[in-house]
Amino acid sequence: MSEEENDYAAYKAYIDLWAKENPIKTNKLQVLLVVNSLLVSALNLAGGFIPKNWFIFLAGAVFSFIWVLSIGRTSLFQKVWQAKANEIASKPEHVNNPKFQILKTEAAEKKAPVWLQVLGCMPSKYYLLGAPILFSLAWAISLIFILIHR
Repeated sequence: MSEEENDYAAYKAYIDLWAKENPIKTNKLQVLLVVNSLLVSALNLAGGFIPKNWFIFLAGAVFSFIWVLSIGRTSLFQKVWQAKANEIASKPEHVNNPKFQILKTEAAEKKAPVWLQVLGCMPSKYYLLGAPILFSLAWAISLIFILIHR
């Protein structure tokens, strides 16, 4: 195998690993939303925002924090695979080779409708990590509030 073939095989492997992280992140976010919805429903059925339901608030804070770590790890490795692919693609001998430039999407993104560019401009890592951080903080602050104001 030539050096270019070796580079391309490695590049394809990193792209594949990078792409496989997307459904994992999406699934984790969906489960986070479902679990938090179930916790809110359980809280409502158990009488609401009262001290005897402290364990529901604690469970929400702990579960959501675990999701922060889990989604963070998935996002980290997606970034690692992307960086490794970009490292290969940035070699001088590959810069003008389109098969090594699949992650360069800026020009194509600018051709998309403006409304789609606006709605899709936020990198997923912000809401994928932001949602569980917000849930974790909301549950923890609520727990502290009900324990202090017994």
